[in-house]
Amino acid sequence: TDSTSGSGTGNGFEIIQIGVNNYMINRETGFISLYTSNAEALKIDSAGHVTKPKQPAFYAETASTQSNLATGSAQTLAFGVEIFDQNADFASNTFTAPVSGRYFLHTTLRFEAIDTAATYILWGIVTSNRQFYSILDPQRFSADVNYYSVQQTVLADMDASDTAHVVYLQSGGTAQTDLQGADGYSYFCGHLVA
Repeated sequence: TDSTSGSGTGNGFEIIQIGVNNYMINRETGFISLYTSNAEALKIDSAGHVTKPKQPAFYAETASTQSNLATGSAQTLAFGVEIFDQNADFASNTFTAPVSGRYFLHTTLRFEAIDTAATYILWGIVTSNRQFYSILDPQRFSADVNYYSVQQTVLADMDASDTAHVVYLQSGGTAQTDLQGADGYSYFCGHLVA
């Protein structure tokens, strides 16, 4: 185990160095911070709230409506507005796992003008390790569907550098389905759980 190699105080702070990592204790406010590679990795405030500034977490929305989604093959859906991207792991519609672990991933999609002549519609989250799909049979509706929201939520096992993105696949029918792109109706989010 690492041993204490130095410590210091000043301005109400006590800094303890263990190996190459620093632990900062504020005696006045009672918070404790853990630093790795000179960046705050964990903070506990005086009430016991724990925050992890480097913990992978993201939330992205569609930037505009994606019209007349193609049929016959899986389409990667675009999420061009990043509301937050803690640790900078989301880019080009894709989340890349920075470390191996279990990741909570969720998407909500608002489709419009769904063609009842389609054989089926699939949507889901595709990772490097697995595909998580849900399915809809639009032929059960009596007319083309104006608005329809769907969700997909998974706890995915991902290795470091594995990726995750959201896909849509329509079999048969006309390429007329739109993905609503404004006001937060369609989004993709996730975070590292363990």
